[in-house]
Amino acid sequence: MQLASKTDVQVESTSPQQSKETIILDVGGMKCAGCVNAVERQLTQQTGVISARVNLATEVATVECEANTVEAEELAQKLTDTGFPSQPRSGSRQTAEASENLAQRHRQEIRQQIRRVVTCGLLILLSGIGHLHHFGIGHLPILNNMWFHWGLATIALLFPGRAIIIDGIRSLLRNAPNMNTLVGLGTITAYTTSFVALLFPQLGWECFFDEPVMLLGFILLGKTLEQQARHRATNALQSLIALQPTMARLVPQPQPNQEDKNIEQAVEIPAEQVRVGEWLKVLPGEKIPVDGEIFSGKTTVNESMLTGESMPVVKQSGESVAAGTINQSGVIIIQAIRTAENTTLAHIVSLVENAQTRKAPIQNLADKVAGYFTYGVMSIATITFLFWYGIGTQIWPDVINFGASEMATHASLLLSMKLAIAVLVIACPCALGLATPTAILVGSGIGAERGLLIKGGDILERVHQLDTVVFDKTGTLTTGHPTVTDCISIENSNSDTILQLAATVEQGSDHPIAKAIINQAQQQELSLLPAEDFQTEVGFGVSAMVNNQRVWVGNQQGLIQQGIEFLENTPNVTGKTAVYVAVEKQLVGLIAVSDPLKEDAKSTVKQLQKMGLRVIILTGDRADVATSIAQQLDLEPENVLAEVRPDGKVKAITDLQQQGQRVAMVGDGINDAPALAQADVGIGLHTGTDVAMETADIVLMRDSLMDVVESIRLSRSTFNKIRQNLFWAFGYNTLGIPVAAGLLLPSFGIILSPAAAGAFMAFSSVSVVTNSLLLRRKFS
Repeated sequence: MQLASKTDVQVESTSPQQSKETIILDVGGMKCAGCVNAVERQLTQQTGVISARVNLATEVATVECEANTVEAEELAQKLTDTGFPSQPRSGSRQTAEASENLAQRHRQEIRQQIRRVVTCGLLILLSGIGHLHHFGIGHLPILNNMWFHWGLATIALLFPGRAIIIDGIRSLLRNAPNMNTLVGLGTITAYTTSFVALLFPQLGWECFFDEPVMLLGFILLGKTLEQQARHRATNALQSLIALQPTMARLVPQPQPNQEDKNIEQAVEIPAEQVRVGEWLKVLPGEKIPVDGEIFSGKTTVNESMLTGESMPVVKQSGESVAAGTINQSGVIIIQAIRTAENTTLAHIVSLVENAQTRKAPIQNLADKVAGYFTYGVMSIATITFLFWYGIGTQIWPDVINFGASEMATHASLLLSMKLAIAVLVIACPCALGLATPTAILVGSGIGAERGLLIKGGDILERVHQLDTVVFDKTGTLTTGHPTVTDCISIENSNSDTILQLAATVEQGSDHPIAKAIINQAQQQELSLLPAEDFQTEVGFGVSAMVNNQRVWVGNQQGLIQQGIEFLENTPNVTGKTAVYVAVEKQLVGLIAVSDPLKEDAKSTVKQLQKMGLRVIILTGDRADVATSIAQQLDLEPENVLAEVRPDGKVKAITDLQQQGQRVAMVGDGINDAPALAQADVGIGLHTGTDVAMETADIVLMRDSLMDVVESIRLSRSTFNKIRQNLFWAFGYNTLGIPVAAGLLLPSFGIILSPAAAGAFMAFSSVSVVTNSLLLRRKFS
């Protein structure tokens, strides 16, 4: 089912019959997982909306809808009307300016929360000093005056706690209660009970104004720490967005030896206004504004922001450069190839943003629980009050002394109220909502910094389940730059003539082997012959008419299909790729080509095997060539799948999956795209084709095979953090709520005050975010 589902999704997204569009909304006012559930429910109920994904940590909603049926402004307005201030993104992705605005808003929120915490801290200090006499410390009479504590509590509720209480009440009225609803109910209940006791002392109730004051203080402190941690988690994405250049220097089309004139005529324009084909000048120290090709000049370029590689790369005329990278040493003139949202940097930002909104399937349980969590907590609090006020204090009369003053005549009522408040306050829907997105935020951020682009939480879960990694050979395990090693003649043919014929026919192909043969002919100064009627048979070879004769160049299987006879004494080569040449169905020669392994190929295979993964080579090359490569990598023959045509790679992956294996496919070519899509996890090299990158679930920006190991290790570690966070979130609420409800009171006399419950709740949210941030220590 999983494999079919993955294929269905990809077909659906490309089907012309179901045109879709994606709307990005910035959503405010979300406090916990319950809010996320409410926003997603609001969005999916709208006509034309297919699906909605909401990220609590980044406050972003990604809405997939039928094309031309939904207006982004209407969706945003509906959310705003229901208490979640929203606005559509200008364009599909963030700009550097929008990123700075978001960062500024986060900083402003943190400053506001710090001011609130300082205010509550002073109130907590003043409220707590009055109780120091319990510890044998002197006290001031005014600090023990209940009217004084009433004033402190009133100030705490009206000022720092006002926003929490108002939001909680509004959410309850909208039938979408959240964390603030629970905190607000607990705070108001404690304040009201104490105020009644203050006005009517004959009731004998205990005043505990210090509880709502300390409760709000702990909650606000926790929210501040949580917000700071969440901001740290989003730093990597914000840094990527900030890399996007804002300015470009437009110059006229350069002429040979007139570069200086063009530099003087440069006009500054916004980078997003540059068009493909225009010419730009880049000075040392400036960001390269678009993806382009160097026309003139030589320089070194810092590409660390894209690849994670710290060493600058030398670039000269004819080589490509990417937007956002930094020109370090020389003045260059480039021609724009990709601009605006089509640049590599914009593509990376898009991938990272998408990754941060795609949930791991393991989060589904938390989402279902979150939808009913707040209602459940309020129900448990009500049951707790009724139980203790009704029969609890009668069954265990001694417990009253733990929960209220011995002078209280209505101690059971007071105890029941405190326990119910503690239940309301200790519950933490925030931890459930932050468990997955914060881990994905940190993991995807680390990956982006290292040139490892993991496309979402669902990918992390599939990586965690892998047991097999399949490598395409050519260009993935090998350098992709084969060289000619032998040219063997048959039937007394001249070796130079054979090479010349092969190069002539191969000029119509861009295959690496074709380039190797042409390069060898150029090195031997062999000119290409006139040719026409080029034909290509994918996976077999090419042919053309040369001097009125049909010349075939290809592998043995391909030439046999053309009716060319191979005798028993036909020469062959071992451990190399054999390219046969035939003229008019007469075999005339053999060219041996060797493609060496990449330097880190063997160490990569070893590391994957140490991680418990089976490594398989998949290639269209001959079995003896593939076996030779496998021997160099210390792989057994059964781990080699050779002579597999491009259209057979999908079947090879499917066969492994049908054997019960969870398969990752690593490739770089257009022929690998279907296999990348079929695999449980597709890993594409950025040095390969765009279609392979689009199809892959993980994109490696550097030409380093060890990044396959790093991406799997990072994915596993991030998924483990998600599981740890969810375990903690569920475990905390599963244990905390019963303890707050008085589970340990009869046997151990343990009771949680509302203030202590608030402190535990604040700690729960902060601990989830902090645990996610610990990923950075592992990959620092």
